[in-house]
Amino acid sequence: MVMLERLRADHAAAVLAFERENREWFARSIPDRGDAWFAEFEGRHRALLAEQEAGLLHLHVLVEDDGRVIGRVNLVDIADPARGTAELGYRLAEAATGRGVATAAVAEVCRRAAGAYGLSALTAVTTLDNPASRAVLARNDFTPVGDIDLDGRPGTRYHRPLTPGPASR
Repeated sequence: MVMLERLRADHAAAVLAFERENREWFARSIPDRGDAWFAEFEGRHRALLAEQEAGLLHLHVLVEDDGRVIGRVNLVDIADPARGTAELGYRLAEAATGRGVATAAVAEVCRRAAGAYGLSALTAVTTLDNPASRAVLARNDFTPVGDIDLDGRPGTRYHRPLTPGPASR
């Protein structure tokens, strides 16, 4: 069973392993994080947890029963708290694709965004050559709102208004 958990300090080793194991897979469809990201991971992890504690972002991991991280779903760039918008980002291990895991995880984060986090809308971006990501967004009621350039690759920006509802845990 896969569980969506809010990122914690004790996830660090599993997150780093996930990122290393899937680095080449991710680089096929999104810009690579670069060697510095991996070298500075521990400090970055602590800094992200501090930002999460301050309410500046909401970070989640998808965890298998054995403790392995197989995905991440994050809400970043939380804009103007009065408007309550954030950008959704997600990545899934290559071995976990094709099972509906990303679609379900994004749906749950959308519920949490509207309920527990009090957000009113989400945005997301993806490249045109990433049909799986575009499908996840479409299945979760994100609407294309414009063309963008992502590190030299054509892409699309998406938007989804959120309806307040009960918070999921």
